Amino acid sequence: MQIYSIQSFTGKNIYSHKPVIKMIIDVEDMHNTPTKDIDGFNGKLVNMFPGLKKHYCSLGVEGGFAKRLEEGTYAAHVIEHLVLELQSIIGYDVYFGRTRLLKEPSTYYIVYEYMNEKVGIECGRAAANIIDSLIRGKEIDVGTVINDLKKTAVESEMGPSTRAIYEEAKKRGIPVVRLGNDSLIQLGYGKYSRLIEASLTDAARCISVDIAGNKQLTKQILMDNDIPVPYGDIAYTEQSAIALAEYIGYPVVVKPYDGNQGKGVALNLSTREQVREAFTEAIKFSKAVIVEKYIKGRDYRVLVVGDKVSAVSERRPPCVIGDGIHTIKELVEAENNNDLRGEDHEKPLTKIHLDSVARLSLSRRGIDENYIPAPNEEVYLRDNGNLSTGGTARDCSRDIHPYNAYLAVKAAKLIGLDIAGVDITAEDISVPICGGSGAVIEVNAAPGLRMHLYPTEGQANNVAANILDMMFPEGSPCSIPIVSITGTNGKTTTARLVRHVLMLTGKKVGMTSTSGIYIGNECIQKGDCTGPVSARLVLSNKEVEAAVLETARGGIIRKGLGYEEADVGVITNITEDHLGIDGINTLEDLAFVKSLVIEAVKPDGYAVLNADDEMTNWVIRRASCNIILFSKNRNNLLVLEHIRRGGKAVYIDKNTIFIHENGNDIPLIAVGDIPITARGILKCNVENSLAAISALYSLNVPVEIIRKGLKTFKPDLRTNPGRFNIFDMGDFKVMLDYGHNPAGYRAVVDYVKKIKASRLVGIIGIPGDRMDKHIEEVGELCGKVFSKVYIKEDDDLRGRSSGEVAGILYNALIRGGMGKECIEIIYSEQKALETALHDAQPGDLVVMFYEKFEPALEIVERFKEEIEKNPPHSRVKLKETAG
Repeated sequence: MQIYSIQSFTGKNIYSHKPVIKMIIDVEDMHNTPTKDIDGFNGKLVNMFPGLKKHYCSLGVEGGFAKRLEEGTYAAHVIEHLVLELQSIIGYDVYFGRTRLLKEPSTYYIVYEYMNEKVGIECGRAAANIIDSLIRGKEIDVGTVINDLKKTAVESEMGPSTRAIYEEAKKRGIPVVRLGNDSLIQLGYGKYSRLIEASLTDAARCISVDIAGNKQLTKQILMDNDIPVPYGDIAYTEQSAIALAEYIGYPVVVKPYDGNQGKGVALNLSTREQVREAFTEAIKFSKAVIVEKYIKGRDYRVLVVGDKVSAVSERRPPCVIGDGIHTIKELVEAENNNDLRGEDHEKPLTKIHLDSVARLSLSRRGIDENYIPAPNEEVYLRDNGNLSTGGTARDCSRDIHPYNAYLAVKAAKLIGLDIAGVDITAEDISVPICGGSGAVIEVNAAPGLRMHLYPTEGQANNVAANILDMMFPEGSPCSIPIVSITGTNGKTTTARLVRHVLMLTGKKVGMTSTSGIYIGNECIQKGDCTGPVSARLVLSNKEVEAAVLETARGGIIRKGLGYEEADVGVITNITEDHLGIDGINTLEDLAFVKSLVIEAVKPDGYAVLNADDEMTNWVIRRASCNIILFSKNRNNLLVLEHIRRGGKAVYIDKNTIFIHENGNDIPLIAVGDIPITARGILKCNVENSLAAISALYSLNVPVEIIRKGLKTFKPDLRTNPGRFNIFDMGDFKVMLDYGHNPAGYRAVVDYVKKIKASRLVGIIGIPGDRMDKHIEEVGELCGKVFSKVYIKEDDDLRGRSSGEVAGILYNALIRGGMGKECIEIIYSEQKALETALHDAQPGDLVVMFYEKFEPALEIVERFKEEIEKNPPHSRVKLKETAG
């Protein structure tokens, strides 16, 4: 078998609203061999993975997949189920899967749900290898496969702190995105977005985190502010550590100068030799050590969130209880088999490690790992109780004395941390730590939350909720208005118009479009930016107060959506384009893809749909939000029924646009007063205006601002470049437009036929990935309208051979009634335009359907400049320059 590609979809997609992975695989010679005909296959598979017996499959009942195996199913389908089972074994609850034939005879795509992207991808590869090995009779070490996958899960999974915040955000409807493969997540969108890594928020200043990492400086700051701390100092050498210990007075603590997670910490040292050994261990983790007075008592971690104590835990060192039979080493091995213990932070507890620190701790008690404790004898394996080194925790959040809570919050604020782990040593946290009865030992940035989320004893605390309450106080926003716009034609103009009006409200608008990414008036990235990566870039920008996202078919199919839910989803229209590409063969297939935009709208948001489009009746059933319809006809049956049911609509009646809501017809603007409609002649821009009005009204933009925006949005290079831009060249005119499919060409042709011109001259071309019939349709249409045609081809032939598209257009032009003498083929788009401009006659309208706007614009502006400088000879000069 051969895996061609593995693609993850992190957001909503055409396969599922959950994250999925799409694997394209060639099962080669096994494509027509059912599993029941492979000797011993079914039995071996189920014996290796008994959980497969519970899979439902298409039969919809437990055991359905086992039944399919008995009846005989095929390799790709088995791989789908095994991928899900492998993830289940690792600990992920995933259920969705789908397998379809992609290309005859043996290439399939397998789509399956995942929770951990790295694990999902590796499970896909492992499943394919296992099934191939079973079929070929090869040996499989399933245990090794599972262990490798578990290691991948441990290394790639979010830590427990991040996971808790991630899940709490999901529960609250706060948009949340994992950034990269570590523990950094983005909460919210645009100006309201926040970043948090584990429990370290973007509000924590770098200098505050550095101070917290400097244990001695932290103590000095606390001491200066009357917070009790243990006396101590820094030592850089073994001898200075011993001298310092003797000056302070035993017992003492030795720990790394800037360590974390309790690594290298030794407590209650009472001899020079113990200090020497502790120094040797601690210096492994830092450039220096701290020697400080040992404070007798219990080890408490106080979690401070904002100006409150969120939770308190007593941390206990890792411990084993003797049975009079087994050694400490054997007891540790037994304890590490506890399902609650993991290799790192992936489980409530971490496995106990008998490392050099543990052995040193035992040696101070006069024992080692081979010691056999008596029955019920407790043996502590470390001095500190950090969970990361195998310790346990007891919740005592309700026990902390208010004075101790006050000191913890004060300590966090002095260091400048909004979230802090304040370590307090005291005999009893319910008693104030004053008069030498306790001390604040450390203030930690990015404290672990695991001990509070999963205490070994006591009640769990939803500290993630407290953190989100601080970051997003009740009633405060976490997102910005988002408008997502899709459709076959009109997406860019509609997006630009919506952006234009939103900017009139004073908002800084982020927009993705075919021409680039815009933040306010600045284009930060040029090119076709209509996919999910561009959308995420806009939504992560802290300057953005509203987002307008042009969302194209290709991005939806290949990567899904780049956002969770929009406030408004717009489908301008659905016509035949891009058919025969990416498995989209019918208008219904295309409608299904574009419907994702209205499926991913908030329940109280709006889907904006074109009531004049024949596919709207099909699409409207997929929306689960509010709906607003737009139409050029007040008496559109779909609109009338929608209004009868109490719905909102935008429509034209007697050349005036009305907004209908709650039985009221609100007059907005005369169609002829909207510049991009060319006094109502340009029907496609009439539709685009209606779509934009509907989206803006759905966002509660005031009617007067919508009206102002419509009047000030013009078909020029500043507001709508590359769309119906007309240039006066003196004795003829040029129009540049991005028409690239039959519907786009029809819109242009319908318009130019109404313009007074002695001749209509076309520079035409179609992307090579369009179906032959659509290329022919464009050619025949142009043959009936234009007096002269220059055929050019795109630089990107999209799978066609050079001259192939031009040949189809040529033949279609002749069928449309154009004479051969009126057709000229010039493959280069730029040369075709230059030639057409040079050959233009007075009164001509030269219409170019460009592939690349900026080079075309440059040629037009250069030609116009030449005319203005030297009208009689300008065309000759330009031709010589082009040659």
